[in-house]
Amino acid sequence: MAYILKEVKMRTNNSPEGMEKISALWRDVISGKLPVLFDSDKMFKEGISLISRYSNYESDETGEYDLSIMGVDSGFFAEMELKVERGLYKKYDVIDISNDEAICAKNAWNKVWSETKSGVIKRSFEDDFDSTVSAEYSGDGKAHCYLYISIEKEDNLI
Repeated sequence: MAYILKEVKMRTNNSPEGMEKISALWRDVISGKLPVLFDSDKMFKEGISLISRYSNYESDETGEYDLSIMGVDSGFFAEMELKVERGLYKKYDVIDISNDEAICAKNAWNKVWSETKSGVIKRSFEDDFDSTVSAEYSGDGKAHCYLYISIEKEDNLI
């Protein structure tokens, strides 16, 4: 009987060693070794997108955090768009014209870190989500990195 994992999770950080652990985990998921996108019999799961969830932050992007790789359906993205509209998340859509997914994701996160450092956004460091889409699957033929960053909601009370 085949089985499917809903998510795989690890504790890591943004050090070079942490980045290699993240890359290794992604390789295992993409190859089907860890059955999130494929079941244990290597059958592709239709209608599922892979996302990264960052949670349980020790402090900020310089500390330890939990990284989960999860399979989600389109309802996840619709729900996230509603959270963006309500001011709970800020959405980033970064495009890399060279179609390199790794560079695209790196540029997206650099933008978040720059905006955090400059005070443009105030992150809550609760749950952040990352969905990188290769040029082959995007509508415009370019690699995209979609980030949903949890932000502190400002009170609009008078």
